[in-house]
Amino acid sequence: MKPFTWALGAAMALGMTAGSSFAADTTLRISLQLPLTSHLGQNLTLFKEEVEKNSNGDIAVEIYDSAQLYKDKEVPAAVGSGAIEMGVASLTRYVGDIPAVDIFYQPFLFDTEDKVRAAVAPGSPVRGPLDEAIKDTGSTVLWWQAYGGAIMLSQDGPIKTPEDMKGKKVRVFGKTLGDFVTAAGGAPTLISGSEQYLAYQRGTVDIGMTGVSGVKSRKLWEVMDTITVTNHADIEFIVVVNTDFWNGLPDAHKEIIQAAALTAENDVRDRMSQIEADAYAAAEENGMSVYRPTAEEISAWRAVSQPVYDAYGEKAGDLGKQVMDAAQKL
Repeated sequence: MKPFTWALGAAMALGMTAGSSFAADTTLRISLQLPLTSHLGQNLTLFKEEVEKNSNGDIAVEIYDSAQLYKDKEVPAAVGSGAIEMGVASLTRYVGDIPAVDIFYQPFLFDTEDKVRAAVAPGSPVRGPLDEAIKDTGSTVLWWQAYGGAIMLSQDGPIKTPEDMKGKKVRVFGKTLGDFVTAAGGAPTLISGSEQYLAYQRGTVDIGMTGVSGVKSRKLWEVMDTITVTNHADIEFIVVVNTDFWNGLPDAHKEIIQAAALTAENDVRDRMSQIEADAYAAAEENGMSVYRPTAEEISAWRAVSQPVYDAYGEKAGDLGKQVMDAAQKL
């Protein structure tokens, strides 16, 4: 009975959140770990509207938010195998197959918006090779979704320097971020975004790590009271489509989907600064303290990060060297 029950639940979710697609020639199901109210969810809604409008209903888009079907860590395999047509995953979820993707989690490498924009531009010397490498996993990248800088969450005071992290359990969402925590004397714990709230509520970890927009969409102010604005990494999500499915689509459908993907990518990138500003304001309105480290404190974080850079150089291979060289020229 369990498979039937799961299928029935998915069908009900479809009826509630995705709308009918009975008349469509092509259906795109998209798995998202965040709520539809998050800025990534809103971005998918924009994509859905563009596709369905410009295809005159020939293409239907169904969005399964809040990890209804797959958790973030399960999306690469689900999309690559064809279990679902499309999915949204943190870029770092591909690090097992492509260690070079964690270039964006090298501490403080992309420390300005201009550097981030140059690195993530379609076909750039940093992003282009990564998109090509992801094709070997059975998925094709349609667009990148900005998620902002990585910040830290805590209770009863900020995490000003590595000294404040020593001996603490820290939620991370990637191997390189784990290396960063280890270098600072903490104990990294890999926890999916959808499981974050409970991890903080139950005390599974002492310190959180996420993007500030996630604080707002997940109401993390209910379980943490302080944000430390380190911006030590650039968090990127990618929207991928199963490559075999993609190759089988009519060219006219591909053109409509690609145009909608570009519109969605530009929209979320251009709004990211305001999204973060609104999230910080919401956090403070809900009782959180926001701490911005001094230049000296950031220098202390940089100083402990050398092992992270060294590990990346050893693990990421020729592709890692290629994108690191490109990143350092930005």
